[in-house]
Amino acid sequence: MDFLFNINAQFYLAAYLIGGIPFGLLLAKFVAGVNVKESGSKSIGATNVLRVVKESNPALAKKLGAATLLLDALKGIVVLLAGMYMGMPESTLWGIAVLAVVGHCFSPYLWFEGGKGIATGLGVLLVMLPLETLIGFVVWGVLAKTLKISSISSLAGVLTLLAASFVLHPNLEHAPVVLITIILFYKHIPNIVRLVKGEEKAVV
Repeated sequence: MDFLFNINAQFYLAAYLIGGIPFGLLLAKFVAGVNVKESGSKSIGATNVLRVVKESNPALAKKLGAATLLLDALKGIVVLLAGMYMGMPESTLWGIAVLAVVGHCFSPYLWFEGGKGIATGLGVLLVMLPLETLIGFVVWGVLAKTLKISSISSLAGVLTLLAASFVLHPNLEHAPVVLITIILFYKHIPNIVRLVKGEEKAVV
């Protein structure tokens, strides 16, 4: 148990446990009285919160969707900023970033199920790679407005961010960024299958 007294291990554990908090599920259940794990795509993320809550309360749906998006992004950012304040090396910060995403996607509170990871992933990457993430946000925003299909805009934004990191920071150790990208794409496999079949629904 000595490893628990190691500050790196403490930050890694905090990143995973805080990253795993299912804010979308909690907000939808306690504010709107619906279980997003049983409706829509059954995801705990902002898109499904918006979709499910909109069926009964459209005005509340937008507020809860925005709150879910913000909280899912912040839960990774908060641990990273704490790590920076404590002077953690860059390698530890990248470990925190990855584990926050892992926590969200494979939550210990939901029997290792979870959300798609986009908000948490972009949150930690905004701290670690701000310019690349802003470029990814632009791509996401343009496609979200035009195509209105969340999975396409989200994954295109992530791929743009990854490509930009190789261009803007060619000497960066890209393994953590690639790993986060792989996790996000893995969690979107059902969406990708529906896209191929032409069954993926737009968010309106």
